[in-house]
Amino acid sequence: MQYKAPLRDMKFVAHELLNMVEHYQSLSVYQEVEEDIIDSYIEAAANFAQKELAPLNRSGDEEGCVFDNGVVTTPTGFKEAYKQYCELGFISMAAEEEFGGQGMPFSLSTIVNEIVGSANWSFSMYPGLSHGAIQTIEHHGTDEQKQTYLEKMVTGEWSGTMCLTEAHAGSDLGIIRTKAEPNEDGSYRITGQKIFISAGEHDMTDNIVHIVLARLPGAPSGTKGISLFIVPKVLVNADGSLGEPNHVTCGSIEHKMGIKASATCVMNFDAATGYLIGPENRGLNCMFTFMNVARIGTAVQGLTASEIAFQGSLEYAKERLAMRSLAGTKAPDKVADPIIVHPAVRNMLLTEKAFAEGGRALVYYLSQFADTVAKGSGDEQKFADQMLSLLTPIAKAFLTETGYEAANHGVQVYGGHGYISEWGMEQNVRDTRIACLYEGTTEIQSLDLLGRKVLGSQGKMLANFTKVIHQFCEQHQETDALGQFIRPLAKLNKEWGDLTTRIGMQATQNPDAVGAAAVDYMYFSGYVTLAYLWARMAVVAHEALENQSSERDFYEAKIKTAQFYFSKLLPRTRTYVARIDAGAEPYMSMKVNQFAF
Repeated sequence: MQYKAPLRDMKFVAHELLNMVEHYQSLSVYQEVEEDIIDSYIEAAANFAQKELAPLNRSGDEEGCVFDNGVVTTPTGFKEAYKQYCELGFISMAAEEEFGGQGMPFSLSTIVNEIVGSANWSFSMYPGLSHGAIQTIEHHGTDEQKQTYLEKMVTGEWSGTMCLTEAHAGSDLGIIRTKAEPNEDGSYRITGQKIFISAGEHDMTDNIVHIVLARLPGAPSGTKGISLFIVPKVLVNADGSLGEPNHVTCGSIEHKMGIKASATCVMNFDAATGYLIGPENRGLNCMFTFMNVARIGTAVQGLTASEIAFQGSLEYAKERLAMRSLAGTKAPDKVADPIIVHPAVRNMLLTEKAFAEGGRALVYYLSQFADTVAKGSGDEQKFADQMLSLLTPIAKAFLTETGYEAANHGVQVYGGHGYISEWGMEQNVRDTRIACLYEGTTEIQSLDLLGRKVLGSQGKMLANFTKVIHQFCEQHQETDALGQFIRPLAKLNKEWGDLTTRIGMQATQNPDAVGAAAVDYMYFSGYVTLAYLWARMAVVAHEALENQSSERDFYEAKIKTAQFYFSKLLPRTRTYVARIDAGAEPYMSMKVNQFAF
């Protein structure tokens, strides 16, 4: 299949659902970002992605990256595509103007990232890591650090990484061993090994700026004793030119299930020169700037997986002939009917469509809160920060899991052909499987949602969102045509709070109750969150049809997809409620030695 950016739906979400221009008007720094500017970025990204990146997707997967004695070579065409990506200004979109950025909103760059990632997710990993590194230095770096690194990173001449994971320490960063020892000149010697470092080494840029977690001598144990450091691959001279190579080497690259064109590296720091960024022992706090950006980016991957699955499945289902419709022949001039007429196939298509378009709405909605956190003030900024905190783990975990489900449906629609590489569906499955793992697994995100964000705030963060949903339901409860969406949404919204209370009560009797409920709670939360956004989309579509829009097919399809979501997908919440109410006992009653085989 060949990816085609769904521009009409993107503009529907940006302009009709979320009123992005009005949103930008509320933030003084973005008031000049009008609809035509938004559309020009989207269309330019679509043109580049479709012409340059999509053709490299399969070839990059087949060729992969090559490792040779510390040197990593990216697949044919990637280096040239990266140069064009930078020249078109996509790398600098959301960076600060002071350092050569364009000062565009994060939400607009998120739309561009969706397009780029849908066309070629492996490629998107290279600039994607740089975006987070740039923001970390912007937020926490000294003036000297900003002057040294940002301009070259913003232009794309240099790239960036995030170095957290160690072989013995995945999500439990409190047990990392990488050391940082002070030098007399104020720098530090960084020693240790990091694994799973995306874009840790490659041939696209002259320098790679690593953002590294390490421990200072005598630092407290656990996460309270972690500091953050800038460790460049090549040291930078006082005049900004490149100096001597630092003691940073790539020991190997991983042989992976998917995203094979993205270099996933083992990075060795052998008394490498590093520079403290942010306060001592507060590295994890500073790193969250990077991690939140990365988690939203990973949520985008879940969305792209659903979109790619839907596009490929739809194209195939309209052409593939098999059997006759049970309701009567639909293509009498052909030997069989196209498989799109069969309910089982339509179930898969509509599931893909519902997750893709619902996921798009969620990611764009989430990114608006990120704009307000970055450039807002007062109570609006505080509210946006709490909403971002609540919704980020939902978006990351739920959209990657549903994206993986959609990707599997993509293979299934094709039947045996889906298992063959030429159609692109099996690559989509392999590429998106990692999204459920990196930047915090589904289970880690679920614990963060329930334990830290919901229960940890005594329910305040959840109440912020359920109040938004409640007000929406009250606003539209009198519209008969919308009752099919408003009534079940209002009921589930109330149940969300009740379910949370029950888990809290379980936890007073058994501390394992939170861990036992977390993943099911995340799924329940995700389905209700998407229900809210699908109900909002149905309202917009209903109003457009009431106003006699000339695009009747588009808006009717929105309402019909919302109906499918509410009738066929949303009932899954009943299973999650039942599983939560069963408590922790079914998991924890078996003794370890009884897990025998």
